[in-house]
Amino acid sequence: MRIGLYPGTFDPITLGHMDIIRRAATLVDKLVIGVAINRDKGPLFTLEERVELIEAECAGLAKSTGVEIVAHPFENLLIDCARDVGAQIIVRGLRAVADFEYEYQMVGMNRQLDNSIETVFLMAEAQHQAIASKLVKEIARLNGDVSKFVTPRVNTALLDKLAKR
Repeated sequence: MRIGLYPGTFDPITLGHMDIIRRAATLVDKLVIGVAINRDKGPLFTLEERVELIEAECAGLAKSTGVEIVAHPFENLLIDCARDVGAQIIVRGLRAVADFEYEYQMVGMNRQLDNSIETVFLMAEAQHQAIASKLVKEIARLNGDVSKFVTPRVNTALLDKLAKR
């Protein structure tokens, strides 16, 4: 069974993330969405809320493709998380050249830690390349419309979360 790991903070999951998940699902039998706990980033959504949104957003895709898609929280090294879930492939989404430089360094370090785990880069589709969770949250915080960047479910969750603050 080919297992892939797509890691990120997913705060919140965007259409850009979903694009990468949809395309990564064609490469593997099981796709683990590694939800980074990353307390340093100070996420808007709790870990439980992020996992719940990912599971809800991916349920239909899993059903339609027959690929098992699971959310897996992690707080350890990415390469250790990959080992923990049995992944042979780490999937990384790229939006721009700036992403590549950071990702290139990460691949080099991960290869030093475990060269049996490959990293695959997927370029975001053109209409999703500008989408970043950080910008989505900022636009929503300033009462902008983010419906072009997230699903209706995530949009509602984001607006509800911001209304409570």
